[in-house]
Amino acid sequence: MATSKDKIELYDTTLRDGAGAQGISFSIEDKREIFKLLDEYGVDLIEGGYPSSNPKDATFFAKTDSDKLVAFSSTCKSGCKASEDKGLIELNKVSNKVVCLFGKASVKHVENVLKTTKENNLKMIYDSVKMFADLNKRVIFDAEHFFDAYSSDADYAIEVLRAAEQAGADTLCLCDSNGGTFPSDIGRITKEISKKFSAKIGIHAHNDTGMAVASTLAAVENGARHVQGTFLGFGERAGNANLSTVVCNLKLKTDYDVDVKIETTTLVGRKIAEIANITLDHSMPYIGKNAFFHKAGAHADAMTKGEPYEHIDPTLVGNTTGVLLSEYSGKALVAQKLKSLFPDLDVDSITSKEVSSRIKNLELGGYRFEGADASFKLLVARLGKSYAPPFEILDYKFQSQKQDKSNTGMSSASVTIRANGKETTAIKDGNGPVNALDCALRSALCSTFPKLKDVTLIDYKVRVIDSKMATGATVRVLITSKDSESSWTTLGVSTDILEASLAALCDSFEYKLKFLS
Repeated sequence: MATSKDKIELYDTTLRDGAGAQGISFSIEDKREIFKLLDEYGVDLIEGGYPSSNPKDATFFAKTDSDKLVAFSSTCKSGCKASEDKGLIELNKVSNKVVCLFGKASVKHVENVLKTTKENNLKMIYDSVKMFADLNKRVIFDAEHFFDAYSSDADYAIEVLRAAEQAGADTLCLCDSNGGTFPSDIGRITKEISKKFSAKIGIHAHNDTGMAVASTLAAVENGARHVQGTFLGFGERAGNANLSTVVCNLKLKTDYDVDVKIETTTLVGRKIAEIANITLDHSMPYIGKNAFFHKAGAHADAMTKGEPYEHIDPTLVGNTTGVLLSEYSGKALVAQKLKSLFPDLDVDSITSKEVSSRIKNLELGGYRFEGADASFKLLVARLGKSYAPPFEILDYKFQSQKQDKSNTGMSSASVTIRANGKETTAIKDGNGPVNALDCALRSALCSTFPKLKDVTLIDYKVRVIDSKMATGATVRVLITSKDSESSWTTLGVSTDILEASLAALCDSFEYKLKFLS
């Protein structure tokens, strides 16, 4: 990519366009937390929402005072003066120093959606932008469907931009609203537009063809200096340009001026995912959990020899590197993993060949240790001749029945353990048989091991391994637990989902007792 010392202005629309993603619903407090994260990270402009469209966004703006806050709205309605348009009046009441107005650049949308003429659309854009420019507010104009419009009627698309610029817009953002334009065309058109206007040119790309990041970079390479996106890429349909990926690419791969705390990128991304209540894609570039982890034999072997398949040092973005154990793992990789988990272990006492063989045999039965380091650590420890488990399961039973005159069911479980030479039985009810087993096992163990009281289960996943076996299929259960300081993942595999769950639960408690204070 071409390089430049030019400043790139970052514009995040997670709180507006991102909220259009399925399953995303931000409370006012959620929006405030995300705004603070983006502000501290170094994002230049943060779109807070569409205040004239709903009371929640209006309330958020009323409670947020920042020069970075951007209020969003459409241009005035057809047949209505900008100064009399209720939406723009409301926008003016809550906006600080920056507003973003979107208008139609496509003749088809002007005629078929707005039901007005091309001339009237230009007047609507001009009057709306001028209203806020005259109030000494910075106006960013989002030209909706610009690339499609330019391809079908370039002259009119340019007229739209000209109307906004002449009215006082200082930034003209070219929107690939359908997300269907190829990066090569985005770059070519952006370059042509950059030569025609003195206003700052921006890019707003959607990801419907999976190329929003590439399209954004192509626009920057050809003159765009204002970049819009959502920090994690979620948004309408297939989402928006992933701003975290765009930022890392620009900051670490070019000489463009991108002023952010790049070393906090992973942390910011994961906090936003937590607030949004979504699972961050483990394969997301730069910040995903697996972005710098290695599983394939050749890749992992290269890593153990100091030549990893990594395009940057993961610590630059606050991420980590590592290896994932599987049936592809050779002795050198297993030895590397052993050293990382057991720094003081004499690897020769438990040979990497022995561990590698054990892993491969277990994976034939459905085990996958790549996401369950705690169970792997226990596996290795149990191979040692001196290892003594802290407790033993002697017996377990469960019962589920449908309650009379009710559609709900009731489950109870009984678990008997032996610990410190003493047998203990606990019987507990639960929300289903797995929860009942969990409660009964905790009760039995906590009487002997009080330190287990602060262990909580935060995630439970079941994966059917051989679905063709239908209800007789083997399942793999992954459980993530945490205490006040750590979190860890364990697994169990069986054709009996309760047995697999119990194995994962037992590993979780055993790991806490053996390896955590």
